[in-house]
Amino acid sequence: MKIVLLSGGSGKRLWPLSNESRSKQFLKVLKNDEGLHESMVQRVWRQISNTGLLRDAYIATSKPQVEMIHGQLGGDIEVIVEPERRDTFPAIALAATYLYSVQGVGLGETIVVMPVDPYVEESFFQRTKELERVLNESGADLALMGVKPTFPSEKYGYIVPEDGGSEAGNSYVKVHSFKEKPREEEAAAMIERAALWNCGVFAFKLDFLINILIAHDFPIQYDEMSKQYSRLPKISFDYEIVERSQHVVALPYDGEWKDLGTWNTLTEEIESPLIGKGIIAGDSVNTHVINELDIPITLLNLPNVIVAASPDGILVSEKSASPMIKEVMKHSDQRPMYEERRWGGYRVLDYLKYPDGKEVLTKRIRVAPDRNLSYQYHELRDEVWTIVAGHGLMVLDGLSFPVKSGDVLTIAKGSRHSLRAGTEMDIIEVQTGSELIEEDIVRLAFDWNEIMQICSIASLEETTFKS
Repeated sequence: MKIVLLSGGSGKRLWPLSNESRSKQFLKVLKNDEGLHESMVQRVWRQISNTGLLRDAYIATSKPQVEMIHGQLGGDIEVIVEPERRDTFPAIALAATYLYSVQGVGLGETIVVMPVDPYVEESFFQRTKELERVLNESGADLALMGVKPTFPSEKYGYIVPEDGGSEAGNSYVKVHSFKEKPREEEAAAMIERAALWNCGVFAFKLDFLINILIAHDFPIQYDEMSKQYSRLPKISFDYEIVERSQHVVALPYDGEWKDLGTWNTLTEEIESPLIGKGIIAGDSVNTHVINELDIPITLLNLPNVIVAASPDGILVSEKSASPMIKEVMKHSDQRPMYEERRWGGYRVLDYLKYPDGKEVLTKRIRVAPDRNLSYQYHELRDEVWTIVAGHGLMVLDGLSFPVKSGDVLTIAKGSRHSLRAGTEMDIIEVQTGSELIEEDIVRLAFDWNEIMQICSIASLEETTFKS
C-alpha cells in the first residue's frame, strides 16, 4: 500500500499568516507532546511515522511549497511536484504516473490518497491501513474513509450509504450518493441514515486510475504527463472520478477528525490565547492573538476575536466572520513578505519603486546551521549582502572563501553564488533592479557537495586557460 498526501491550498483562508507558499498546513501554531510548536504537516508526518507508514508515503504538491516541505520535514521526503496548480484530479493522476513509471509500483498495488493536514488521532492512520483489505473484500473500484458525525455540520460533505448498505460481518458500507455542505436539517436527516462526513480519503488499485488515463488518451509515463499536464481537466477527483464510479464503498472511522481550515476552527486547537508579543486583558474570553511581528499587540475587552499579524498584513475579525477572509482576499496578488525555505527563511523589510522604474527591496535572511542556499544567479537584479550575525562559507563565481559578521558582499546580476552556514547566519540583503521577483532565480545545484564539485571544475578550467 502506498500513501499520497495532497498538499495544496492558496493560503487565503488563514491570511495573513498563510500565503501562496505558506498554506495553512505549514503554520506552526499547534503543540506536540513536548510542548513545542509544530505545523499540521509536521503533526501528520509524525503520526504516519508512529504508525509505520512512513516508508510508503509521498507528498504531491505545487512548486511554491516544495522548499517549505523540505524545510519542515527534511530533504529526504519523496515529493511529486505539479508543473502548475490545477486541482485534485490532475494532482492524483500525476502521482499515479509517478508511482507507476518512476517507482515501478505494480498495477495491483493499493494507493491511498488523503489531505496532508487532517487534525486526527493516530488511530485514524491505523484505520487507514484497513482500506486495502476493504478493496480486496468488496471488489469495489474505490474505497473511501468516512468519519461518523458528532453533529449535523453544514461545513462538510457527506457520504450517504445505501439502505442496508452494511452487510452482516462487513466493516464497510456501500455508497449510494454524496452531498456537499447541506443545510443543517438535511445533514440531520442524513445522519439518521448513517451518513458519514467525507474526509477526502480515497483508496484504489493503481490499475483503476491508469486504465482511466489510457481510456482518455492521457499519458501514463510521468515525464510525458508532466509535459502534457495542462491538458488535464481542472476538476476535483471527487467530481471526475468518485461520483462517476459505479461501485464505491466506505470505511467508517469513529474518532476525532477536524478540518482546521479557518481561524475559528484552528483556534479551537491552539492552547495559548497569545502567540508572539502582546497583551490580552479585560473581558476578552475566547480571543486569540497570533503575532509574528516585533510590534506588540494589546487587546482590551474584545471577546470572540482573532487578531493575526505577519509581514503580509494584519487581520482583526470576529471569529464567526473569519471565513469571509477567503472571499475578501481572492483577488489579491500581493507577493509573500515572509517565506520558509529548506535552508531557513526570509522576511521582506522594505520595498520601494521609483518613478524611473527602479526597484529596491530589503530582506532579512536567516540561514540555519549546516544548511546552504542553492548555487544560483539572477538576470534582473544586483544584490548587496551585509552579514550581521554568524559565519560560513561563501561561493562566488567559482571561488569559495570564509565570511563572517560584519562582511559586506556585492553580487552583480549574472554572478553565480551560494552560501553554507557554519552557525546560524543573519543577512541583510538589498536588491536593486528592474523587476524584483522570486522567479528571477536560475538554480544550478542544490547539494553542497555538488556545488563544491562544480566550483572545483570551474577553478581547474580557469587555471588551465590562464596557463
